[in-house]
Amino acid sequence: MRFHKAESAFFVFIFVILAAGLVTLHAYGLLQGIATDLDTASRIEKIVYLNKLLFATGVLLATALFFGVFFIYPMIRGQATEEGKLRAMTVSLSARSETLEHAALTDGLTGMQNRRYFDDALKEYLEEFRRIEKPVGLMILDLDHFKQVNDTHGHDVGDEVLRAVAGCLRGMTRYHDVVARLGGEEFAVVTPNMDAELLSKFAERIRKAVANMSVLSGNVRLKITTSVGLAVWDRKETAEDFYRRADRQLYEAKRQGRNRVCA
Repeated sequence: MRFHKAESAFFVFIFVILAAGLVTLHAYGLLQGIATDLDTASRIEKIVYLNKLLFATGVLLATALFFGVFFIYPMIRGQATEEGKLRAMTVSLSARSETLEHAALTDGLTGMQNRRYFDDALKEYLEEFRRIEKPVGLMILDLDHFKQVNDTHGHDVGDEVLRAVAGCLRGMTRYHDVVARLGGEEFAVVTPNMDAELLSKFAERIRKAVANMSVLSGNVRLKITTSVGLAVWDRKETAEDFYRRADRQLYEAKRQGRNRVCA
């Protein structure tokens, strides 16, 4: 298990404080012994030793103070600054998106963002996150055997399925994630500030949520599943290459039997 730098610094800080506490406790015990010792030479020797202990305690506390001021606080402040930048960038992206024509960027069936919005937003996120050196995840989802739904129950039912999946995705994603319908039964989610491990867990929760949904068609209760392809941006590839890499993982999920996540 690897610790974050701030966690490691905190453990060192606590260790130094505990060491100072133990030395102080030992000095207190020695002081009690001096009070009951009648031998003058022995008392002087203990007092000299006590002075050394108190000096060591002072050094440990000074070390803890120095470490806290010059190592722990800058780390905490740096993390707070990065979070502030992320929030400001999200607000900026949201404000700019509102200036674009809503109809041109929205999928008419599901009310989600469409492929045009997705392409623009993905490029913009990569540009911004290259600057702040944070990860960007991408999730491509495709409903399994969706053609059979349309062929068996009609396109009206198929549309209900797409709207239900869209609602599920909107309900499970964060406010700064980009959630879009790319076309047909294919969806995409851009997940900023999410590494490979978090992205895999997130995608698995979405896959299970879709699999647990039910869409009513008359007296028939439809169950659907989705295959998911994942990729985390390597900070070098273009938006198109990034998308293609996630799309290849989607096809691998289909090849392995569907209703699964591949990364």
